Amino acid sequence: MLRLVGAHLGSLASKDLKARCRDGLSHFGEAWAVRKRELTPLSSSRWAGSITKATHDQWALARRGQAANIHHLEAGVRTVEDRLSLPVGQRGTKKSPGGYRSRREWHAKSRRLRVLQDRLAAARADREAGLVHVVRGGKRLARTRHHLEAAQLTEPGWRGRWEAERWFCQADGESGKRYGNETIRIGPDGEVSIKLPAPLAHLANAPYGRYVLTSRVAFAHRGGEWADRVAADRAVAYRIHLDTGRDRWYLTASWQIPPTPALPIEAALAHGVIGVDMNADHLAAWHLDSYGNPTGSPRRFFYDLTGSAEHRDAQVRHALTHLLHWARACGVKAIAVEDLDFAAEKTREKHGRRKRFRQLISGMPTGKLRARLSSMADQTGIAVIAVDPAYTSRWGAQHWQKPLTTTTRTTTRHDAAAVAIGRRAQGHPIRRRTTPPPQHRSDAVGHRTVQAGPGVPGREETRPRIPGPRTRSVPPGRGANAGNQNAQHRPGRSTEYGFWQQDSLPLSL
Repeated sequence: MLRLVGAHLGSLASKDLKARCRDGLSHFGEAWAVRKRELTPLSSSRWAGSITKATHDQWALARRGQAANIHHLEAGVRTVEDRLSLPVGQRGTKKSPGGYRSRREWHAKSRRLRVLQDRLAAARADREAGLVHVVRGGKRLARTRHHLEAAQLTEPGWRGRWEAERWFCQADGESGKRYGNETIRIGPDGEVSIKLPAPLAHLANAPYGRYVLTSRVAFAHRGGEWADRVAADRAVAYRIHLDTGRDRWYLTASWQIPPTPALPIEAALAHGVIGVDMNADHLAAWHLDSYGNPTGSPRRFFYDLTGSAEHRDAQVRHALTHLLHWARACGVKAIAVEDLDFAAEKTREKHGRRKRFRQLISGMPTGKLRARLSSMADQTGIAVIAVDPAYTSRWGAQHWQKPLTTTTRTTTRHDAAAVAIGRRAQGHPIRRRTTPPPQHRSDAVGHRTVQAGPGVPGREETRPRIPGPRTRSVPPGRGANAGNQNAQHRPGRSTEYGFWQQDSLPLSL
């Protein structure tokens, strides 16, 4: 019965998606209502609403992917044009790549520039015309049809996967209705009943055109929350799908979580913060107190990003779960992460032959980690603060790696970067205060080391200007950066000094 329902509704979803793509940018609300009325006699009013909503979500996702592709192509074209305009063999700088190494490479890149420009022109034309490219079932699986031997599949096996991916069996919930969903209804005891589409209503085994499945379902994850919503008749959305590899049916439940009240950043940082440095294979974290001092020992949460997408997602979720549990054990209310985005930084046009570096930054799941951490931290009441990632690894290694290394603890560059990230989120300078000089040199007692409490006088002041002759070659008060620690941290005017509160990006509060 699930196969019949999925195949019938899948064909309707394919036709509706075709109609939506044909409308393009000329689509309006009345056209949506017309499509829903056409689907209602072939299914039901609620099934038609679920199909049209899924169609609009898929079209909007394709538009966002189209915009991201255009942005990627524009970045590649700019980089190639800049490098082609430079003399052959010219060395690059830290901020921009140089010219190509040989005339042969220059010629090959000039041809690639024409290819990128053609792709960019085609993508822009499609976007202006409202044309999107969507494959129900997935483009990757569609291309696998031409490489069955490499995918270790037979044609019947591929056909079964293809049909299963194109089935449609999902329905949104409705608050106030019985058990929160009239189309796919699941009772507190796990009994599943489905409202059959009109052409299949004669196969019902229950009143009102419903079909009750013999199997019962149970939710191991958040089963208590689901049971509370079902008992209160609150909306719950369900999706039924077939895993062809295991030949098993799965049912997924989802519901909307109300937004958490905004928490002031001062209250989030009142009990300290945990700075987290994201890496290709692990998360490096360190707990900082409210004054910016590292406490305890650093923690590392490893994950393996090889294998299938489900395995990678499970690895990320497992690492973040351990991180959140440790944060709750430390009593902190905020986690600081870098606002990393490698979308325009991992093209071969920019990094050239540095293939290993491109693979490294491509393998870092920055977007997935940040999105998953935001959603998971929201359930635990922990705020996530995104900070500027500039120079955190360099300054952390320069000012914190050696002082935090002991005979029993080896501090890595990533651990020191976690300290720098946490201090930046708190508004403290990253540079560690040096030890005061001995009594017989220059000035007598200078500033203190690391960070002091708010009640200590002069805790954040620079060294006082001492008049008179000094042993340095530069006269007193005449240095290039005398009394200005701000200039020793970052080029230009940094926002880390004075009364500073970063214009943070609270991903979840």
